[in-house]
Amino acid sequence: MDMQVENVIIAYDFAHINGGQAKVAIDSARLLAEHGINVVYFAACGPVDKALHHPRIKTLCLEQHDILTDPNRVRAAIKGIWNSETARVLSELTEQFDPNNTVLHCHGFAKALSASIGPILTHGRLPSIYTMHEYFLACPNGGFYDYKKNEICTRRALGLDCLSTNCDVRHAAHKAWRSIRQKVTKTFGRMPVSLKDIIYISETQHRAVKSYLSKDTNLHYVPNPIPTSERSEVIASDNDIFLFIGRLNPEKGGVLFAKAAKKAGVKAVFVGDGADRSMIENENPDALITGWQTPEQVQQWISKARCLVFSSLWYECMPLVPFEALSLGIPVIAGAWTAGSEPVRHQVNGLIFQDQTVQSLTSAIEELKDNNHPVFNNIRLMEKETPGSEQHLNRLLDVYAKLLTGRVSGSDCRPSQGREVAEFNE
Repeated sequence: MDMQVENVIIAYDFAHINGGQAKVAIDSARLLAEHGINVVYFAACGPVDKALHHPRIKTLCLEQHDILTDPNRVRAAIKGIWNSETARVLSELTEQFDPNNTVLHCHGFAKALSASIGPILTHGRLPSIYTMHEYFLACPNGGFYDYKKNEICTRRALGLDCLSTNCDVRHAAHKAWRSIRQKVTKTFGRMPVSLKDIIYISETQHRAVKSYLSKDTNLHYVPNPIPTSERSEVIASDNDIFLFIGRLNPEKGGVLFAKAAKKAGVKAVFVGDGADRSMIENENPDALITGWQTPEQVQQWISKARCLVFSSLWYECMPLVPFEALSLGIPVIAGAWTAGSEPVRHQVNGLIFQDQTVQSLTSAIEELKDNNHPVFNNIRLMEKETPGSEQHLNRLLDVYAKLLTGRVSGSDCRPSQGREVAEFNE
């Protein structure tokens, strides 16, 4: 009989929501607490989000600076590589719990906690698991992306070609620092090869990282929970907006979409902001850029869309907006290389374009200008497959139970040809 988890220690850089990674960590804490499990949320940086105010959640926040906002840049550089205080406090925390009913779950370390917590995850007294929300377990810049060439990077991480290439979004000195940090993560931090259990959130992510992991690592597929909407489905063909949602940064492909939308002669709306805003405005003066919007406003824009265009140029991990759009009956156009294409069934609930060219994306957009395109009918007939909060919780509990009973083995948990790694209770 499976042993049931009673306590979970969630470790992450931030105690507040400043992006999707933090939201999943905090949402998971709430889901576990509301299920009756005691949660300790351990973070380096505050403030503490109000969502963590719950009778079953105790928050231990060290109130440190993250490496980007620390005014002392020397301290930031040192702590970014090895933060001794976070390791000491986390180690002391784990000593207070019974390894027979407690799991340590880390959602990330690269912004503040640092690789110093690695030995606690790999050789500590509590069963532990690490969720990959990005690619920092392998890639120095966390994205397998060359920011100088604006293309996916296929170099071997920390290989000679990697170390001699400045792919960093900032400058060569920063790439050198990131490379040192990655080397320390591999050696003194013992990650990723000594991690016994890892959660991955998309097949795209798994394919990108698998060659860096030990053959003995147990892999578990637990997708992030997707926010559900009470809105009724939209008749997408009645709308005329082709919608982009996200940061207007180079790797997100906003400029690519701006050029393609102009060439296709469609109405383009960008919900978000970022460094590429002026370039997008130059390439497509008729496009509307709304800036950042509230979650409710984002939902309203999705409801007005004919199609969501996910033109990201990098792998991504598990972007949420394609799932949100599809749940409302809005088709999605996505590139074949990105995790954003995984929920898309070509010619059924959207289109997948094959290469990062203006012509390839333009052709896909032009297809969906036709109200009689089969996608608009097919998507209304499809059964929705959006992973929600209950499904996410059940999968987590199943993984935790396996960790506590020691029933996980490399043979029955490793992915096989794109299938899920284990059966989960829905």
